[in-house]
Amino acid sequence: MTWEDLITESDNDYAELVNRLERFLEDDLGLSNNYQYLGLAYIFLEQQEHALDTWACGLKEASDPVQFTKDLQTILNDEADRQEQIKEYQVALNIRKAFRQLFPEDLNNVVQSFYLYLPLRLVSTETYAELNLESVIEGSMDRINSDPTAKNLLLQLYQNILCSVLAEDLKFEFISWSFPQIREKEAFVNVIIGYINRFRQDLALTLLDILQTGCLEILGIFTTRVEILLKINSHQMAIREAKEFLVKNQASLNNHVVANHLLLGALLRSGGKWQDAERVFEDHKKLIAKVIKEASRDIPEVPLSFIMLSAFFAPYFSDTPRPTRSWQNQISQLFQANIQVLKSELTQLFQARQLERRLAKNSIIGHRKLKIGFLSTTLRLHSVGWLARYLIQYLDREQFEIYGYFPEYYEGRDFLQEWYVGMMHKVFRNHVEYWGNHFRVAEEINRDEIDILIDLESTTSGLCTMLVALKPAPIQVTWLGWDASGIPAIDYYIADSFVLPDNAQEYYTEKIWRLPHCYLAVDGFEASSPTLTREQLEVPANGIIYFSSQKSDKRHPETVRLQMQILKQVPNSYFLIKGLSDQNSIKDFFYEMAELEGVNRDQLRFLPYSREENEHRGNLPIADVVLDTYPYNGATTTMEVLWSGIPLVTRVGEQFAARNSYTMMMNAGISEGIAWTPEEYVAWGVRFGLEEDLRRDVAWKLKQSRKTSPLWNARQFTREFETALKEMWEIHNG
Repeated sequence: MTWEDLITESDNDYAELVNRLERFLEDDLGLSNNYQYLGLAYIFLEQQEHALDTWACGLKEASDPVQFTKDLQTILNDEADRQEQIKEYQVALNIRKAFRQLFPEDLNNVVQSFYLYLPLRLVSTETYAELNLESVIEGSMDRINSDPTAKNLLLQLYQNILCSVLAEDLKFEFISWSFPQIREKEAFVNVIIGYINRFRQDLALTLLDILQTGCLEILGIFTTRVEILLKINSHQMAIREAKEFLVKNQASLNNHVVANHLLLGALLRSGGKWQDAERVFEDHKKLIAKVIKEASRDIPEVPLSFIMLSAFFAPYFSDTPRPTRSWQNQISQLFQANIQVLKSELTQLFQARQLERRLAKNSIIGHRKLKIGFLSTTLRLHSVGWLARYLIQYLDREQFEIYGYFPEYYEGRDFLQEWYVGMMHKVFRNHVEYWGNHFRVAEEINRDEIDILIDLESTTSGLCTMLVALKPAPIQVTWLGWDASGIPAIDYYIADSFVLPDNAQEYYTEKIWRLPHCYLAVDGFEASSPTLTREQLEVPANGIIYFSSQKSDKRHPETVRLQMQILKQVPNSYFLIKGLSDQNSIKDFFYEMAELEGVNRDQLRFLPYSREENEHRGNLPIADVVLDTYPYNGATTTMEVLWSGIPLVTRVGEQFAARNSYTMMMNAGISEGIAWTPEEYVAWGVRFGLEEDLRRDVAWKLKQSRKTSPLWNARQFTREFETALKEMWEIHNG
């Protein structure tokens, strides 16, 4: 009789099961594994000492103690696994604690014990120490280095420790002593890199040094190192290391693309290195053309994610949507083909399930609420997080169930992330509902039978693009995060009549779904009290303050020269420049542009980047006029400026990135400041600087627009968005 038979017959009454098994022993019925089962039943009654005594007695009486021990290990492991599968985590942990009393050096048991700490929220310095991991792992290292099963156990432990709330110093210590002993390191490197951004930056760089020992050829180490250097504003070091890697890896097309992409990003983010960046970008286009021509279906995951993002920087250099979209679409097709080969079983499973659903009667609209999923790494203190919140807030819960998928969730990271979690019917979060393998997000989306999945990332996240490329939902829509990705698995791209030109469908693979007014609306922005004064900036009371707050990669030299021309024509004018960049490089760049246009560098003021959004918005009113960037406009920054009632000068282009400010201004009822040529951009900038009445009129219009404009009517926008969702579903079922 098996354990499952016993608990079924006892109807899960473990006290009754204990009595029954004790009678078997007293009557000497000879039931196989009697002692093992009786001890296990005691565990369910939380009587661990009785369990240990029972097993000790059974071992003493066993005719074959070795076989008794093997059977006991198997029974305990199997039942702990079963309890874990049915999410009875505490019971599973109790079994494993008893197991650890008997077999403290068992690698599988300590690994699974730590895993159970995660859903039970029991991870702490104390529980970590209880497992005595260093002794267990060092005692198992020969097996880890020779047996794939043991290696995978350690890999699981790495993943679980890194995603846990354990102090980062302990995580660092764990890697420091265990990693050098591992022979085949690449899989471990990839796991560590996936979590390295959660470490303090000095520890992260030290970890990378440890990983590089004997692993110089692993691509992920290099890419992560450059990204961290950029994050800590070590732009020149990032550029230097990217160049060194580029020189060493030109023989490999995939690695060449990765190195080029990172060098390009480092040059743009440093600020002021546009000539170098343009040369690298021309090389980049040639490399991508080769990748497209080769059309390989076995590109490794790391270079594949960079290849997918290869057109990311194109809108910063020029306003040429037709060739850029062609490039993006071809790369996205190649990317999806590779991902679906890499995860062919998931792809086939999703296709089969969706066909089954379409044939089922309950898929017809009207029989139930539509399930809407939001996939994002940025539903937090981030531009997407600030802008998407009103749609999430106002979606009609009588018609829709809202699901949130958070593949980069960090518990307690910020209040806005937790607000989103609280607004969802269901959430699926890394480090909470799952640990490690991000493709589980796609599985969960499919298992939840999401009707419409809304991708908020587009090509700003290699992770999310991999998930949507598997087509886990029958309808997939890109909205808000960026321009469309071109991934064939995406059905629709949300836009409006202004943000994309009338002929845009000619070069988009997604069906463009134009909302009646704006593709985005909010009810406003919070702001703190101002902390910046003219006196601090050494700007006189009657000085005209122009302002620009953007990352350095948006500061195209041609547009900056136009901004200098405006300053030159407006007496007593000053330019406040703010944004992420290498401060020395960006200053040198602006001083060079000022000199070329005959502008005194004393008219320029450089502000540090604001860490708090509310502080940034609170200081916006110090500006008289805001000068937008081109060919890549502002988006969140534009909405913040318009909400603050400040005149804005923008140049309109053809691509999505060059039309954001245009649609926002039109939907706020403002045409003053919209330029279609470089000459108009300068003219509007000069007029705003010279004509106080014009500035006052536009500011008044913007204040009034809060009452009636579509841009500031998030409820109306949400109703229009809901209509779009229902029509998409009707088309799908038509």
